[in-house]
Amino acid sequence: MALLKSISGTRGTIGGKTGQNLTALDIVESTAAYAQFLYNNGEAPKVVLGRDARISGEIVSQIVSSTLRMMGVDVIDLGLSTTPTVEIAVAQEGAGGGIIVTASHNPKNWNALKFLNAAGEFISAAEGQEILRLANSGEVEYADVDRLGKHSKAVGYIQKHIDLIFGLELVNTADIKAKNYKVVVDCINSTGAISIVPLLEQLGCEVITINDSVNGRFAHRPEPLPENLTQLSKAVVAERADLGVAVDPDVDRLVFVCEDGEMFGEEYTLVAVADYVLQYRVGNTVSNLSSTQALAEVTKKHGGNYYAAAVGEVNVVKTMKEHDAVIGGEGNGGIIYPALHYGRDALVGVALFLSYLAESEKSVSILRKRYPNYVIIKDKIQLTPEIDIEYLLESLRKKYTNYPQNTIDGLKIFIDGNWIHLRKSNTEPIIRIYTESHSTSTAQHLANKIKQDVRDILKIKEL
Repeated sequence: MALLKSISGTRGTIGGKTGQNLTALDIVESTAAYAQFLYNNGEAPKVVLGRDARISGEIVSQIVSSTLRMMGVDVIDLGLSTTPTVEIAVAQEGAGGGIIVTASHNPKNWNALKFLNAAGEFISAAEGQEILRLANSGEVEYADVDRLGKHSKAVGYIQKHIDLIFGLELVNTADIKAKNYKVVVDCINSTGAISIVPLLEQLGCEVITINDSVNGRFAHRPEPLPENLTQLSKAVVAERADLGVAVDPDVDRLVFVCEDGEMFGEEYTLVAVADYVLQYRVGNTVSNLSSTQALAEVTKKHGGNYYAAAVGEVNVVKTMKEHDAVIGGEGNGGIIYPALHYGRDALVGVALFLSYLAESEKSVSILRKRYPNYVIIKDKIQLTPEIDIEYLLESLRKKYTNYPQNTIDGLKIFIDGNWIHLRKSNTEPIIRIYTESHSTSTAQHLANKIKQDVRDILKIKEL
């Protein structure tokens, strides 16, 4: 059981004791601090609220809504929705911010509050720090009885989202419809069933769904990784489909499966979509430090410049704005397309990818072969209270001092065309270890080597 209150929001497991898990009191405390933050910054006392389908979502959303209203904030409630849809709705409604009730890829016993600013983008680190301060400051002031906030339901925002996507210049709905693609979608028992499915149907696709009961009882671990998508892979082959689509519970991550059941690769979702966009909009790209270097190669091919950001959507967005990037995102299947909005968005990712696929006249597996075949190993170390992360990273930095390094987010070491990245997770009590190489054996060797280095530094036998 766990509770993480950070600059990224409040995340934890349902049940247990206050301050140790995500309980009603923790939800009220964080929500009230966020509302006070909006007031202190002169934002409109109106917040858009939406949630994914996880089991605790409805009750957590009710607590959030009631707390906001007790703070004098009007609530525009989208109900079951997606993270990118809530982001779009904030701007459309002229709200002061938004709260998304979702624990993203975490298991069903987790939930979280994700905070947005008035632009419908995730709050910055400094803003998150201020909300944490307010939560413990005694400065939060609830509204009197004559200033209580109102609650209203907003319906149809997912369709508004889809309509905005269809209005994008690079989304070629006519070409996609002409292909009549057969697509299998793993809805992971959440809001992909009410967003990705209608999007595909309106693009003229024949859609076959699995795990489409919107009940939050995830049929498998909800992170769209290869080991969790075997059912989808088999269904694509059995149905003789053109491709498979998988999303996470809040529909901001996107993964494709080739027609032969092989994984397209979550890292290559962004690479392929960027390749398509850059054909028509020459410019810069951004991804985080843990993403494949294939994006840099594709960007260079089209005459643009690639920039790396610290991990986290807010950091990627900040770097994209600084360098006027035309496309960006994260290697976990997160597409950020500024022509629509600055947020990871699986819906726009699907539309752009299918536009590219239709234009290419190729199968998904052939399209994948256009790109360099890098292998990323994703590992982790469980954090314990006695682990001094700063000491650990500094020790590793000194050990590898002869190799180029990047320290904007943990430690990234570049070794002969390969890399290793270590950083503390913002969402789980772990240190993430990512390595990349053209060779699976080399990438795995690097991961094993760095874990042995960690064991030696910490003087422990096992991790």
